[in-house]
Amino acid sequence: MPIRIPNNLPARSVLEQEGVMVMDEQRAVRQDIRPMRIAIVNLMPLKVPTETQLARVLGAGPLQVDVTLVTTGSYVPKNTSAEHMAAFYKSWEEVREERFDGLVVTGAPVETLPFEDVKYWPELQEIMNWARTNVYQSLFICWGAQAALYHYYGVPKYPLPAKAFGIFPHRVLNRTSRLLRGFDDMVQVPVSRHTEVRRADVERCPQLEILLEADETGVCLVHDRETGDSFMFNHLEYDDCTLRDEYRRDVGEGRQIAPPAHYFPDDDPEKMPANRWRSHAFLFFGNWLNDLYQGTPYDLADLDRTVSRSGDRAA
Repeated sequence: MPIRIPNNLPARSVLEQEGVMVMDEQRAVRQDIRPMRIAIVNLMPLKVPTETQLARVLGAGPLQVDVTLVTTGSYVPKNTSAEHMAAFYKSWEEVREERFDGLVVTGAPVETLPFEDVKYWPELQEIMNWARTNVYQSLFICWGAQAALYHYYGVPKYPLPAKAFGIFPHRVLNRTSRLLRGFDDMVQVPVSRHTEVRRADVERCPQLEILLEADETGVCLVHDRETGDSFMFNHLEYDDCTLRDEYRRDVGEGRQIAPPAHYFPDDDPEKMPANRWRSHAFLFFGNWLNDLYQGTPYDLADLDRTVSRSGDRAA
């Protein structure tokens, strides 16, 4: 999907070097089509790597995707320059009157805090409520997925005895799901989190279905049959070396951390890891965008999230 992002966004040069089709404003307006409008609420402290990772997987197919980067107004990021934020991001207040085909909410390094202790929690709750009327479907990732399940359904998160960290095989539990079209029976998925959501709590919500699960790390992907929203607790969007960089950061900060499991060749942190999840990352995000394209109205003014769409949503 040719993706439209600002010409000087740092992700642009990286994606162009990789052969990802990136479209500038002038070329985009010449195409007589409506692009898919995707808002990304980026809660990660290092904004640029997350921008690149998500732009890569959202820009891998034939449809035009127009990305709007969104930040919270109640918390000022400390690890990304104010100049970058001012140049490329809009506050939620600036976009709250707009409508989007899709919303992506990222993870955040606040897993060990109660949700209510997160500084921007009230604003994020407003964003999640807003999404139910102004966005056709939402995709929540890692802590964002835990936050959304807690907000919408009261599903709690639990601390893990040790960080779930590495590449783990996951079972596909529903091969008819449009989100998992083309997936192998077993999928390698990067995992990096200190907390978990448990199967028993998800199963108490009849509209929720678990689509991916691992023996070692539990629930990975949950889907709401009624709204079409998806909750991904792990990181198919990660780069080859993201887990390596996280490991080196933790070691450098003096944390007790084992190397990510099933990741480095011969479990040697000095060796270059191989990417074993890239094809499924492109498949998953492509399937998600295709599901939006099949169901969203041409005129987003006609969007109505208050009506159940269970009759034609992916199971």
